[in-house]
Amino acid sequence: MNRLVLWLPLGLFLLFVAMVILGLRHGEDRNIPSQMIGKAMPDFALQPAVPSHAGLALADLRTGRPRLVNVFASWCLPCKAEAPQLMALKRRGIPIDGIAIRDRGEDVAAFLAQWGDPFDRIGSDPQSRVQFDLGSSGVPESYVIDGKGVIRLQHIGDIRPEEVDDIVKAYEAAR
Repeated sequence: MNRLVLWLPLGLFLLFVAMVILGLRHGEDRNIPSQMIGKAMPDFALQPAVPSHAGLALADLRTGRPRLVNVFASWCLPCKAEAPQLMALKRRGIPIDGIAIRDRGEDVAAFLAQWGDPFDRIGSDPQSRVQFDLGSSGVPESYVIDGKGVIRLQHIGDIRPEEVDDIVKAYEAAR
């Protein structure tokens, strides 16, 4: 019995290590299913975030042509990391509109000057009302909206280089 008690801590430790290794190998599913897919964009009308761009309203998303709407902020580090992918999407012909969250116009303008400007329109959402209506809890997030204003894809987090083709496919499917 004494020997068993001596080996018990080692056995428990090995069991713990095995559980950690299995957890790391299989990982957890980080995909969060969106409750907004197939639902209409909420009704909104945002003032321009910068003088060089028009504001954004629901009517701008109901033009018969799909669009990508990117929720971002100048103070957001992942938004800076995603900027090259947004520029790549723009070069591939995807129209992109932005919603600047809790931001100042001069900061948004500096962000666009430094990281690139893929946006046709940029609405200012200083109180995050539209962001919350979209079910978004952070930045960046992107939405593929069909020509009737219905959400077809919600991409949570920054768009990575390997995800650009998936966004293009979702945009093409929304036509």
